[in-house]
Amino acid sequence: MATFILWLILLVVCWPLAIAALILYPIVWLILLPFRLIGFTVKAVFDFLKAIITLPFRILRGPSAVKS
Repeated sequence: MATFILWLILLVVCWPLAIAALILYPIVWLILLPFRLIGFTVKAVFDFLKAIITLPFRILRGPSAVKS
């Protein structure tokens, strides 16, 4: 909602820039999409490596007591 209000303010102050932002936003989103996918993949790989490295310690620790 805040983004829409800011866009409306930009529309009132400088409407050509607001229209350009409206048109360019999907193009920029499509250009940045591969970088977001790479970021998700790298985070998943690091989480997987962390799980593999800490697995022996979690096994040796034993079952944790669950408090109800």
